[in-house]
Amino acid sequence: MSPFLRIGLSNYDSGPYLPSQGDVIDPYCAVMVKEAVESENGQVSVQKKPTMYPPWNSTFDAHIHKGRIMHIVVKDKSAEMVSETTVELNVVADKCKKNNGKAEIWLELKPQGRMLMNARYFLETTDDPEFIDCEKEGFFSLHQRRGAIKQAKIHNVKCHEFAATFFPQPTFCSVCHEFVWGLNKQGYQCRQCNAAIHKKCIDKVIAKCTGSAVNSRETMFHKERFKIDMPHRFKVYNYKSPTFCDHCGTLLWGLARQGLKCDACTMNIHHKCQTKVANLCGINQKLMAEALALIESTQQARNLRDTEQIFREGPLEIVFPDKEASSTPLMTGIPTGKKEPQGVSWELPAEGITSSDSPVELEPKRDLQSELPKFTIDDFTLHKMLGKGSFGKVFLAELKNTNEFFALKALKKEVVLMDDDVECTMVEKRVLSLAWEHPFLTHVYCTFQTKENLFFVMEYLNGGDLMFHIQICHKFDIGRARFYSAEIICGLQFLHSKGIIYRDLKLDNVLLDKEGHIKIADFGMCKENMFGDSKTSTFCGTPDYIAPELFVREPESRLGTKGTIRQHAFFQEINWEALEERAMEPPFKPRVKSPGDCSNFDKEFLNEKPRLSLGDRTLINSMDQNMFSNFSFTNPIMEKLLS
Repeated sequence: MSPFLRIGLSNYDSGPYLPSQGDVIDPYCAVMVKEAVESENGQVSVQKKPTMYPPWNSTFDAHIHKGRIMHIVVKDKSAEMVSETTVELNVVADKCKKNNGKAEIWLELKPQGRMLMNARYFLETTDDPEFIDCEKEGFFSLHQRRGAIKQAKIHNVKCHEFAATFFPQPTFCSVCHEFVWGLNKQGYQCRQCNAAIHKKCIDKVIAKCTGSAVNSRETMFHKERFKIDMPHRFKVYNYKSPTFCDHCGTLLWGLARQGLKCDACTMNIHHKCQTKVANLCGINQKLMAEALALIESTQQARNLRDTEQIFREGPLEIVFPDKEASSTPLMTGIPTGKKEPQGVSWELPAEGITSSDSPVELEPKRDLQSELPKFTIDDFTLHKMLGKGSFGKVFLAELKNTNEFFALKALKKEVVLMDDDVECTMVEKRVLSLAWEHPFLTHVYCTFQTKENLFFVMEYLNGGDLMFHIQICHKFDIGRARFYSAEIICGLQFLHSKGIIYRDLKLDNVLLDKEGHIKIADFGMCKENMFGDSKTSTFCGTPDYIAPELFVREPESRLGTKGTIRQHAFFQEINWEALEERAMEPPFKPRVKSPGDCSNFDKEFLNEKPRLSLGDRTLINSMDQNMFSNFSFTNPIMEKLLS
C-alpha cells in the first residue's frame, strides 16, 4: 500500500494590503516537494523532484513519505515571490482520514495572505516492489480504478467569472445582502473581482465585473438607458461593531480603519475591494433586475398575444392594386356588394376551419410523454450494487413482476448541486436519449427523480467493463484490442456527427454486452454543439488516461483529427461495414449465466448492501427542486419492452 494525496489549490487571498488574485500581480504557484535527509547537521529537507507549477483549481498528486514536506511559493507575473508556506503531508493526510478521506484547509501564508487547499487521501495498491522506488508524481498503474476530475464550471455573467465556492467564514450576498448559508459550496464567487452571491441571485447581477469602467460597453448601456453612472464616495471608516463587506461578503477585519464607507449610500467594503466595485451608488441590483425581468416578461407576453392573433385571423397581406383592377373588390372572400377599405387582403380560412365571428378552438397538440407510463423507485427491486463513486451508486435493478433487469444509476441531488453539475446531468440525459440511434452506446429507458435522488434506468450490460477484464488477463492481445478500439471509434464518430465530444474515455466506461460487443457509458462529461472549428478549454477527464497524442502541440497533426483513423494500418483487418452492423464476431465472449448474472463485476461492490444513501435533510429541504424540472423522461421503447 502506497498512500498519496490528490491536492488542489484555489481561493487565494493576498491580505488587506496587497492586490488579490486576478489583479495587478496575476499570481501563480510554485510547488516544491522536499524529502527529509540525514546530514552532519541533523535532518534537512532536500528537493529531489522538479518544481511544479499547477494552475489554480487544478489538481496534482503527492505520495506520503515520512518527513516529506511541500513548500508552496506564490509569485507574481514577474516571478517575484509574494508569499510562501510549508505543509507537512503527514499532517494533511491525518486530517483527511478524520474527515472521510478529504479535507479543505486554509493555509496561512507569510508575510501575509492565505489560500485554500483541497486534499483527498488515496491508497495505491501494487504488486511491484519497485513501484515506490521509481515513483513519479502523477503516474499510476492503469490496472486501478481512478475517478475523473473536472475544472470548476464557470458562469460568465456581465464579464464576471462565477464559480461554486466554499466560504470558510460567514459571507453575505453582494446582490441581495442576505446571508449565504448552506454546506460545502454555498454560493458563487467571481474569480476576478471576488464578488460573492447566492446561486439563486446569479440572474440578478447587473453590475459589470471589476467596476463599471468609465467607457465600457456595459457602462454606456446603463448610462444611456437608465442614467446610471454613479461612482461611490468612499472614505476610511472606523467600525465599532462587526461589519461585513457589501462586495465580497466577508468580515472587515481589524480594530480600527477596517474598511471604507460610502457617504452617499453607506456601502461598506474592504480597502482591497475599492477598485472592484461598480459605479452603482444607491442602486439596488436585486430590485432593478426584478424590474427588468418584469418588463421583459410583459414584452414577451405581448408578442405572444400578437402571434396568436395572427394565427387565428390569418397573416396580414398588403396588395397594391393597378388601375384596371380598381373597380374590383380587394377583400378576398368578402361579397362584392359590401364596401371595404382598399389595399388590404385577408387570406381565406384554412381548410377544415370554419369562418366565424368567435375564435376557433384548435385541438391541443398531443403530448406523447404524458401518455407514456411513469416510473418511480418503488417499481424496482434493487438486487446488487454494481459500482459507486462520489456521484452516487449504480444498482442491478429488476422491474417488479416482469423479470426484466436494468442498470439503475442513482445520483445524489445534493452532490450534483454542490459540485455545480446540474447542466452536466442534463447533458448526460440528452446524450443517453440520443444513444438509441447507435449500437455501441449505452441506451436509457427512462429517467425519474425523488426529492433526494436522480435516477437513470439503463440497459443492463452483464458482460462487465474492460477494467474488470483487463485485471483478469493483465493485458489484451492485439486482436482483442483492435476490435474494441474499432467499435469505440464507431461510437465516438457517431457522437462527433451529432456535435458531441466524449471527454472521459477509459476502461471503466467501456462495457461489454453478453455477446462481447462494447458499449460506451457515462456521458456526464460530454460537450454538446461542437461543430466546425469549435474547441473546448476545460481540463477534464481522468489523468491516467491522457492519450499520447494530447503532447502534439498542433491539433491537426494528432491521430484521427482529420477523420482518417479508419485507414490507419492498425485497422487494415477491420471490415468497417460489417463491424457497424455488429456482424463481426467478437474475439471474447463473457461468461453470462442469466439475464440477472452479475459475476462480471467487482466483488468489492457486490458485497455491499444495495441501498440508497441518506442525504443531509437540511440541505435537501432547502434546495431548489425546479432546477431538475426537465429531468424526468420515458423512452417510448420502454412501453414496447413491457407490452
